[in-house]
Amino acid sequence: MSAHYLGIDVGSGSVRAGVFDGYGRCLAQAAHPISQFRPEANFVEQSSDEIWDACVAAVRDSIEAAGIPADSVRAIGFDATCSLVALGADGRPVSVSPTDDDTQNIVMWMDHRATAEAAEITATGHDALRYIGGQVSPELELPKLLWLARNRPDQYERAAIYLDLADYMVARAVGELGGEATPGKSTCTQVCKWLYLAHEGRWPTDLLNRLGLESLLDKPRMAGPIREPGAPAGRLAPDVAEAFGLSGEITVATGLIDAHAGALGMLGDDPEASLAVIAGTSTCHIAFSREPCFVPGVWGPYWGAVLPDGWINEGGQSAVGALIDHVIRDSAAYADLMAEAKAQGVSHFDVLNARLDAMEAERGAATLTRDVHVLDYHHGNRSPLADASLTGIVTGLTLGTGIDDLAVRYLATLQAVSYGTRHIVEALNANGHQVTRLRLCGGILKNERWLAEMADATDLPIELPTEPETVLLGSAMLAVAACGEQPDLRSAAAAMSGTDRVIEPRGERRAFHDAKYRVYRTMHAHQMAYREIMGGGH
Repeated sequence: MSAHYLGIDVGSGSVRAGVFDGYGRCLAQAAHPISQFRPEANFVEQSSDEIWDACVAAVRDSIEAAGIPADSVRAIGFDATCSLVALGADGRPVSVSPTDDDTQNIVMWMDHRATAEAAEITATGHDALRYIGGQVSPELELPKLLWLARNRPDQYERAAIYLDLADYMVARAVGELGGEATPGKSTCTQVCKWLYLAHEGRWPTDLLNRLGLESLLDKPRMAGPIREPGAPAGRLAPDVAEAFGLSGEITVATGLIDAHAGALGMLGDDPEASLAVIAGTSTCHIAFSREPCFVPGVWGPYWGAVLPDGWINEGGQSAVGALIDHVIRDSAAYADLMAEAKAQGVSHFDVLNARLDAMEAERGAATLTRDVHVLDYHHGNRSPLADASLTGIVTGLTLGTGIDDLAVRYLATLQAVSYGTRHIVEALNANGHQVTRLRLCGGILKNERWLAEMADATDLPIELPTEPETVLLGSAMLAVAACGEQPDLRSAAAAMSGTDRVIEPRGERRAFHDAKYRVYRTMHAHQMAYREIMGGGH
């Protein structure tokens, strides 16, 4: 009987499950939506129980769609967004919300309530911050915990267990919640989001003491084993196996943050020369190296966060897909655009891309956005400026309200988010990396125009994966390594991933994009000047 492996991805808006064979082929997948709660400005919350229920449904649907025997699944791998889960000693949810609703027990990665706390931790200048690019983002877990301790001490103390979402999924799968077992955690989550120094095997206890967070080190809040990604975390608990519709001895792998699973799914056999770009609501950029590279404003270097024998640096953009959607929905032409897309039976992106093709054929490619420029910091800059207080800028606006006017602003936004990636690549290569190509996954794969603009803006070839669902594939690779089908994650990545095609940059557009990139960088300088004029406030 053939063996199969499950990859489960908890994203920002849905839980997906995919069934894979040992060659990295996705036989079937299913998705179930999950909610986001926004009780106040900058607050974004979720429910761990709702996420788990969606996971159960997605697994059952994917198994049914694949048509495989229930006892052919050998192992399961999980990935999830880097969101903070609060639980009581019994493993039940504890509220982190101003609503005090215990079902809202997750502070999402995109929640920015802890911006001031992040700045305060950054201001300590602690040596541990060298391993997160010198800047602390409100998307990390310590600022969120510091906010809770100061603003909602009742909630902070009620929670006996704090877990990253990927670790929560693994712990629930193996039955480590609500019993005597202390939940295990992943090197990936602890190093990347909790300031654990894996290369030294220790916590920065003096920093925790300085912040008044020393109680986090008490069991079971941050105690328990920290395992390499892909290491076996245990066996699937019998009641979970029954809920999933599975049978037999099933290994559960130690998990990954979702972006890191996507990077793993694209690695191939030469990760150190590539930059993995995982593009979705936000975008993550993961670069691998054999030696630590210290890149200002870029998270890391993280030891063992994806591969147990190397380092990564992680850049990112806080709003990419979300920004593109915002630009489209914010336009007066939005209703007309959606009506035209419905009439043609295509995506609204297809309509915009076709309009751009027609306008370029008539006017020339370089003319469309020559005077329209976007600075894509609408939700701050994650890398390499590491400033969550930054805001977006659009120049070249007119009174035009038609679909063609929207298409030009949409194109300028695609170019802006591509320049954001170029900025990150420049920072990486100036500090020890040698990125010569991009490997992309996520929603960008569905948009040929975006792919072309990315290649042109960065002047780098883009390798597209054979399996487009690389985040799910990365989680399946964890499963394959955990059950011993492959000896390690490098071997699993080499055996299960491949390149479908390559998009080369168009050399004739290089000068145009170089000029626009200079404008892009200048717009940030102007924003800083505006702040200075207005008294330096944010």
